[in-house]
Amino acid sequence: MERVIFILAAAGVLAGGVGVIASRQPVHSVLALLLVLGSLAMHYLLLDAQFIAVLQVIIYAGAIVVLFVFVIMLLHGRSGEGRHQALRWQRPVAFVLGVVFCAILGGVLLFGRPVPLPPVDPQFGTAEDVGRSLFTSYVFAFEVASMILLVGIVAAVVLGKPPTPEKPSGPRRPVVTQVGADR
Repeated sequence: MERVIFILAAAGVLAGGVGVIASRQPVHSVLALLLVLGSLAMHYLLLDAQFIAVLQVIIYAGAIVVLFVFVIMLLHGRSGEGRHQALRWQRPVAFVLGVVFCAILGGVLLFGRPVPLPPVDPQFGTAEDVGRSLFTSYVFAFEVASMILLVGIVAAVVLGKPPTPEKPSGPRRPVVTQVGADR
């Protein structure tokens, strides 16, 4: 049963990854990313890392994807989408690079030797273990990541605001015209 769930989750990750890069609509790419993140949460459940799976769903599939949708909504009108033409060489180069990548991956899968994995600590993936490592070993990286996200949110709000009309400086004086001065 685990193998079937693993294969379905792996297929979801691959299909979502292709959807992220192949979709022309940004919202469709975000939905495909949501499929990837949900499938990765299933992989974490198979690894008995329930806490990390829940964090994957809450933080990434919930908060980050919603942030992406807000950024798309804020910037979509000013993106100039549809005005730019793709360069002619992009598709053939992408196809060749994709074939090379698949050939290398196939060679590694067919001819590569499996690496023995070390035994996993029974505390791996628990809330206590994640909290301890997050706030001791990785506290600097955690704070830097939070600051980068904050800067991104502020930048999206600033870029998404409509331009304000210029106000004249100083007090306005009424324009006085003389009636009948032409005669």
